[in-house]
Amino acid sequence: MNPALLLPIGMNNLAEIWVYLSATPLFGLTLTLIAYVFADMVYQRSNRHPLANPVLIAVATIIAVLTLTKTDYKTYFQGAQFVHFLLGTATVALAIPLARLWPELRARVIPLLIAMFAGSATSVLLAVGIARLLNAPPLIVASLIPKSVTAPIAMGIAEQIGGSPTLAAVFTVTTGIVGALVATPLLDWLGVRDWAARGFAVGVAAHGIGTARAYSVHPRAGAYASLGMGLHALFGAMALPWVAKLII
Repeated sequence: MNPALLLPIGMNNLAEIWVYLSATPLFGLTLTLIAYVFADMVYQRSNRHPLANPVLIAVATIIAVLTLTKTDYKTYFQGAQFVHFLLGTATVALAIPLARLWPELRARVIPLLIAMFAGSATSVLLAVGIARLLNAPPLIVASLIPKSVTAPIAMGIAEQIGGSPTLAAVFTVTTGIVGALVATPLLDWLGVRDWAARGFAVGVAAHGIGTARAYSVHPRAGAYASLGMGLHALFGAMALPWVAKLII
């Protein structure tokens, strides 16, 4: 075969694949999987550097593809919803490492609860304080209050207290990504060496994305990050609507 014919044939095949994928839910699913595989490859080759966070890279890749192809989010999510469904099962699976550490966790319940309350209060007060200094409208302030709670719960809290679920989701994901990026260098700079303390802090401050980062660094840090995320989500769902009434 003439080598010159290979390029047109290859391009035609790619065009046919694109037309097929873009017209079916497989587009969103395929794009999500490819973006994350690419992002994880970059993360591994960078020796798991915090700045090469796979969630950040995958999100940026997906946004770039959707923008270039002029694909709306609704079309993308028709396929991505299959991955989204697994979020619940992955969250439940976080209970496994917690069960293995249960005797240790029971012995440290008081210090952990105090740390969780302190972390939650700091998150809310800083977010609201900065928003007020910048004269942010009440909608923004209400959407910022649950930013350190895991996204599904944060969206529900924001809607309940007069915020925007969409903005709450954006603030929450951004908080998680930033937390995962700065946690390791910040904790190193502060001299925090205990994996339990490091993981718990990241879980409280940066929810699921931070927990994923903690697991990639050390399994003990990941287990405590899971606990921090779970406790903060439970506390936030119960307390933040009441706190919001006092703040807004």
